Amino acid sequence: MLLAQVAIPIPLERAFTYAVPDQYAPRIAPGMRCLCKFRRRLVVGVIIAVEQAQAPAGIKLIALEELIDDIPSVPEELLQFLLRLSSYYLAPIGEVLRLALPVLEHQRADRLRTKLPLFAEPPRAVERSVLVAYPVASTPQTPALRGAPASVLTHLRTVGPTAIVRLAEEYANARSAVKRLESLGLVTVRREAQKEAPFFHDTKARESAPVPTESQKTAIEHIEKALLAGIPRSFLLHGVTGSGKTEVYLRAIEACLRAERGALVLVPEIALTPQLIARFRSRFGDGVAVIHSGLSRRARYQMWKSLRENKVSVAIGARSAIFAPVPRLGLVIVDEEHDGSFKQEEGVRYQGRDMALLRAHLAGAVCVLGSATPSLESEGLVQQGKLTRLRLPDRATRAALPAVELVDLRRTGSLPSTHSMLSLPLYRAIETALAAGEQAIVFLNRRGFAPSIQCEGCGTILQCPTCSVSTTLHRAGGARLRCHYCDYEAAMPSACAACGCPRLAMVGIGTERLEEVLALAFPQARVARLDRDVAPGIRSEAVIERMRRKEADILVGTQMVTKGHDLPDVTVVGVINADVALSMPDFRASERTFQLLVQVAGRAGRAERPGRVLIQTRIPEHPVLAHAVTHDVASFTKTELVNRKEAGYPPYYRLVLVRLDGPDLDEVIREAERLASHARVQTQVLSHGVEVLGPSPAPIEKLRGRFRFRILLRAVQRPALRAVVAAIQQVREHRSSRVRVVLDVDPMHML
Repeated sequence: MLLAQVAIPIPLERAFTYAVPDQYAPRIAPGMRCLCKFRRRLVVGVIIAVEQAQAPAGIKLIALEELIDDIPSVPEELLQFLLRLSSYYLAPIGEVLRLALPVLEHQRADRLRTKLPLFAEPPRAVERSVLVAYPVASTPQTPALRGAPASVLTHLRTVGPTAIVRLAEEYANARSAVKRLESLGLVTVRREAQKEAPFFHDTKARESAPVPTESQKTAIEHIEKALLAGIPRSFLLHGVTGSGKTEVYLRAIEACLRAERGALVLVPEIALTPQLIARFRSRFGDGVAVIHSGLSRRARYQMWKSLRENKVSVAIGARSAIFAPVPRLGLVIVDEEHDGSFKQEEGVRYQGRDMALLRAHLAGAVCVLGSATPSLESEGLVQQGKLTRLRLPDRATRAALPAVELVDLRRTGSLPSTHSMLSLPLYRAIETALAAGEQAIVFLNRRGFAPSIQCEGCGTILQCPTCSVSTTLHRAGGARLRCHYCDYEAAMPSACAACGCPRLAMVGIGTERLEEVLALAFPQARVARLDRDVAPGIRSEAVIERMRRKEADILVGTQMVTKGHDLPDVTVVGVINADVALSMPDFRASERTFQLLVQVAGRAGRAERPGRVLIQTRIPEHPVLAHAVTHDVASFTKTELVNRKEAGYPPYYRLVLVRLDGPDLDEVIREAERLASHARVQTQVLSHGVEVLGPSPAPIEKLRGRFRFRILLRAVQRPALRAVVAAIQQVREHRSSRVRVVLDVDPMHML
């Protein structure tokens, strides 16, 4: 009999077998959607395999209720990629398919009882107006809020009025949160005519291509040659900041389209690269599908539909664009491939950069990874011969790289105490730039006004009640304490809850305070701030545009300012404190710090005027800072690869981080010890050379009221690691229901 393996979009580890009714046998194929009964209800599934086989003995198979599609919703190439991704990251195939197939989202099976054609409109009414939430001015009586209400209120107070449908796309339970805030008198809701947010829709005439430099020509020739050969090849496009990597991407896509194949481009944060999208639009017009988090479900579906119908051949987007059904995929590009945002940290924990390499290989396509500061994983692939390095050693404008100076805060004077975070050299550099009509960027990778509040009487640091972290003081929208992990929020107290002392001191500085200090230090300057509080999601475009139009003179921000912004009038970049990132308890701390410093330095002097970068530090002898001063990526990479090999970390070792959390600490410890013990037994039995480290408390021991432990599995060979992980998967099924166990393959963060 004909059997179908069906993936259900729920978090289960396997697919399910159904009998195929005779009427569907002639046309059924993998990648089609179907209706099937599952746990006494009708659900939408995706067929992942069809085979002639006997039903298992003693089991009566259920037949498929209905075959929805005439042709597969998921093309064969994409389906094979999703199956490989599911296997590698130990993720349920149904959950993986949910990421790739918008038509599975929020679909009720009973509405599909009548046949839904493959490219029919989603079964929902077209909205002609939307509800918009407006914040009400904060008052001292604002109650303590947590979770979604706290997040939504913070968003509204920092960003301003926002359509509820947009809030729902960014925050879980946003609609109920708005209702609660409205009942508390903290927001008002109005119905307004719907306006599609203009998001990188460039109506200008298509730009003419600039004349490439010699190094650009060489890189383009290598990529075009691989495209014409029609065989999978992978390149690392290693170019200094401002070297014109984007032009290489555009020329490569042109060659790909000439070969009648499609192209896929991944960028780190779609909202942070408006110039990049504008260039793609101006070069290729409406032939580009832009996929980003600001899209409504309907717009996201339309993008998917236009690609699946072969109406559009180029897709560009953030991490999740890796699932786009690009027709006849011939080229995959990952811009700023080193960026940590390519790793999904919740749900299906995949690494977009690595999956780009896999998808290109399976599709017989060319893959190009681009960066000024390549990840050590990519450098490892170059060493293994799996990536070919293409160099862009000079800036496309022939401008010199900026001069970088270390400011030793132990010996250098600073401004008066109110401005003490500004050293005199940095102050004078900004002053000189402003006097010449130029702009400056000041980088501090900490949000808020003060990272923590400490009682001067007893020394108590104000903590989040559900996390083992201090609360951060935010002053925008009223003095509030917030937890950056669980969204807990409360009013700033007038006295210490432990001893009653009214003297509460602010410890450290954040971008809000730095913005205030710079406004006082340079009263004639217009200061703008760019961080997740003032510009979440697509709102960052407006802040960058202010700088581009010279409506702001100084830009203060977190790592959002380090992304690929091209601001020709920025000649000075200041780094307030380079030491914080170096002290993080993570083996990638040095790599991340180096990348941040080189990337933020690259914002200076991109046009005719020379740039200057000042990095404030108390450890100027640190080797990472020494490499950053000289823009010496090669020396840093060589040194850090030696350190990684000696310490047993990627790219020489494979890692799986087993994360455990639960409401009861003793229960979590018992479960962690049980899993670690089982992993050690399996390692000895299988003789696979897997090292089991831990269990140990996570650096942040408690989050959202749950205690956290971790076990690190490490091995040189990936198959060896998988064998032990498979054994852990089997025994974790018998864990306490209150303890959650998550397997993070190739973890990016150890916190």
